[in-house]
Amino acid sequence: MPRRVARRLARALGRRGAILLCYGDVWAIIGYGQITAPQPDLRGLRLLLQMMPLAAWGWLWVASGLIAVVSAWLPQGRDWPGFLALPLMVLPWAVSYLLAWILGDFPRGWVAAVVWGAIAAPVLVVAGWREPPRPKRLESDA
Repeated sequence: MPRRVARRLARALGRRGAILLCYGDVWAIIGYGQITAPQPDLRGLRLLLQMMPLAAWGWLWVASGLIAVVSAWLPQGRDWPGFLALPLMVLPWAVSYLLAWILGDFPRGWVAAVVWGAIAAPVLVVAGWREPPRPKRLESDA
């Protein structure tokens, strides 16, 4: 019985949905962490913090994560909000870290910018993939 439920959930999600679900959870956790226990070194985020407080950025992380989680359950073609929300949330952070490095405010800013870009890259790759066709139902799955 639990195996059948897991198979149905996996089939409903698909590979694209699985990526959205996993990344959405991580984005929401990152946001929750920024809200409840902010990172101590904020030098790389000065540009962002001039726009709004860290807690507001944390809520944006949570919101983008939730958009991805909801989108994970949508069929291909309608799941685009999740694939848009995830990299869009990373972009300002990567740019802020990169600019902080260029301006000399944060010597390791380039590392953070590259890491954020590398984390978001698989989302962009998967967004271009088509979901593989589902195999025909077998009598044992019924």
